[in-house]
Amino acid sequence: MTSIAPARARTDGATREQVIERPLHAAEVPWTIVVWNDPVNLMSYVSWVFRRHFGVDAQTADELMIQVHTAGRATLAHGNREHMERHAEAMHEYGLWATVERAPR
Repeated sequence: MTSIAPARARTDGATREQVIERPLHAAEVPWTIVVWNDPVNLMSYVSWVFRRHFGVDAQTADELMIQVHTAGRATLAHGNREHMERHAEAMHEYGLWATVERAPR
């Protein structure tokens, strides 16, 4: 995966933009935590876990819980892989199904 960053170069008194591609460092590749619908946990419990672990307000937690329930999954956070894996482990400890996925670019 590469990153494209514009750079400005000055030649002969004129300013031109160049596109420089560089490979992304592993810490710069975005990942997401996805929570999946399951037939075990109550909707109120899932909402409570989202509020407690991710610190979202009640309305946001309920919207995410409804998304999990109706769409089968919801993306709860974005970040580097290690951070998302810690979130996934926490969701597993709460008894929720969660996976870490590479974020779409």
